[in-house]
Amino acid sequence: MMSLALVAHCDWSIDRQKRWKCVAVCDGSRWIISAPEPVSDTATLLPRLRQRAKIDGATLVGFDFPIGLPEAYGRAIGLSSFREALQTFGTGSFAEWYMVAEHRSQISLHRPFYPMRPGGTQRQHLFDALGIATGADLLRHCERAAGERGNACMIFWTLGGNQVGKAAITGWREIIVPNLDEIALWPFDGGIDVLAHPGATIVAETYPGDVYGQIGISRRPLWSKRQQSGRRSISHHLTRWLDARPQVDGTAILDAISDGFGSDRAGEDRFDATVGLFGMLDVVDGYRSDGASDDRVIGQWEGWILGQAGARSEGF
Repeated sequence: MMSLALVAHCDWSIDRQKRWKCVAVCDGSRWIISAPEPVSDTATLLPRLRQRAKIDGATLVGFDFPIGLPEAYGRAIGLSSFREALQTFGTGSFAEWYMVAEHRSQISLHRPFYPMRPGGTQRQHLFDALGIATGADLLRHCERAAGERGNACMIFWTLGGNQVGKAAITGWREIIVPNLDEIALWPFDGGIDVLAHPGATIVAETYPGDVYGQIGISRRPLWSKRQQSGRRSISHHLTRWLDARPQVDGTAILDAISDGFGSDRAGEDRFDATVGLFGMLDVVDGYRSDGASDDRVIGQWEGWILGQAGARSEGF
């Protein structure tokens, strides 16, 4: 269990009402999972999670917003690392960094998020203003197509249903930056096994959509996580995962699983909070590699999505 006392997964959203977490506490020999619950006040989230630990050990918290930047952008702004960038953004010449550009004339290396709203906007506006040749240069390696997985949305493009930029802005400003001196960032600061010492809080990027395939949930036949009936139709995959993990006590979430996590609009968030936790526990318990290599690009700028396959040990 890598000296971990608690593992939590937070399903993130710019809508505070749709932020849910699922928590597993170690009692020494087992993980005891609690029913999904609201994230609530982000200013006190990490201390509250640490207080729930029953044994000495580290706290590992996953968030499904990007944690890292494309290396091409990092080179362009002249800073040394993602950690240095986090200390710099919002200050000095980067004072407007977290402000989404409303017009193409406002885009710059110091204000890279665009657009604020639709209407006459093009990705090429972003490429031109940032001096980037192609969209691929604005994708981290963990966001690029691999196998059956297509490209993710580039972090600085803030339009469309799959955009992640606004989630990154809120996640960094509410969670990471205020706690930067007190947390360890995986994989920038090292592997989880190295970082997991008593009292440590480790923050990692996650992606529940990738965990679907990891635990055997297929997209065929089609189902929708936004519908209770869809979530209920694949519930057997979650119970099968629990049955195959004798070290995990999921009694408290069995009713939610069989019910499809409820009929309200937060059902999909409770579902993703739970699935994301399953993926994290599989990494922690050695069922799955964390996926990250020791490549400089990953450790210095881009980071990785916990448990995602695809990194190579000898560069990209």
